[in-house]
Amino acid sequence: MRPSSRSRIPAFDVMRITDEIARRRLAGHDVVSLCAGEPSARPAPGTLKPAGYTGPLGTTPLREAIAGHYRTWYGVEVDPGRVAVTTGSSGAFQLVFLAAFDPGDRVALASPGYPAYRNILTALGVQVVEIPTGVDTRYQPTPALLDAAVAAHGELAGLIVASPANPTGTMLNRTELAALAEWCRARDVRLISDEIYHGITFPAPGQPDPRGVSAAELDPEAIVINSFSKYWGMTGWRLGWAILPPSLVAPLEALASNFALSPPAPAQELAMRAFTEETYAERDAVVDGFARARELILDAEPALGWGTAAPSDGAFYYYSELGPLLERYGSATEYARVLLERADVAVVPGVDFDPVNGDRAVRLSYAAGEAAVAEALERILRFQSA
Repeated sequence: MRPSSRSRIPAFDVMRITDEIARRRLAGHDVVSLCAGEPSARPAPGTLKPAGYTGPLGTTPLREAIAGHYRTWYGVEVDPGRVAVTTGSSGAFQLVFLAAFDPGDRVALASPGYPAYRNILTALGVQVVEIPTGVDTRYQPTPALLDAAVAAHGELAGLIVASPANPTGTMLNRTELAALAEWCRARDVRLISDEIYHGITFPAPGQPDPRGVSAAELDPEAIVINSFSKYWGMTGWRLGWAILPPSLVAPLEALASNFALSPPAPAQELAMRAFTEETYAERDAVVDGFARARELILDAEPALGWGTAAPSDGAFYYYSELGPLLERYGSATEYARVLLERADVAVVPGVDFDPVNGDRAVRLSYAAGEAAVAEALERILRFQSA
């Protein structure tokens, strides 16, 4: 597997030099930089604190800290040089797709699934092969489904998996993810694993891999994408990362140095606090709150009277078909519209996640917490009984 032809662009040399300056300063050198166009004068008192560019793939300390996170959570050694810090996981997807795929390449993904995968790939001229999934495969792709997709559409260049997934919350266990990784290896298909909800999981007692299985544990050629947005709750700081195979580091660095110059420096400084025992304990307490909110929804299933729901293994989503309510409202879009209008409860119809069958389902996010979910359920039940 080679980098895409369109990623063969020169890196922005200013950003390469900026990265080298940072490394030398970390090593104790007193570097005088006349390199980047960075204003040095401090602003007036009480206004914004200036922050300079970092390297295009992030600061060395943060890349090392992310590598350490994989050692702590997964017991796997990741070379910090393979870590690319990005402007949110969205920035990682854009750069990875540009670096890995050429226009006309075919990339498979599960449906229902996160719509931005499909939309970014389409904008880049990549053919999206949607794999219909359901309760029988726990809304995840399988080697058999991939074989069927190849038979119907032709050879694939990539596969995107998400575990836990948005919108379904379902997860791949170690055996299932290993089987997909092996399928990709045997066919020179790039495996891209979206792991941004790792840590927000609800395992049964004694279940192995309680935080989720990382593709980094199974295949050094897999591309792993994660973010500070979900488990750490840093959505607005716009900071994510990708773990890359060695062959994609230089192409992605060249793209990043031209597209974004560098990830946001203040967010990187703050993110250094994420990988401490204190922070992990704090965030795990938040996940406990998500678990309680999830239980409220699961307990309300009989009263809601909806249709088939996806197993909500992780993330903070509950995805369910509306079942008998479709006869009354005709579509999930109409149900969501009327629910918001009459009960002031906002849920998301499934059309974004599944353009074919999604208008039969809704997604509830319980990220808002236990109190908000309890109030929403009370209003939904009152609305449906009216």
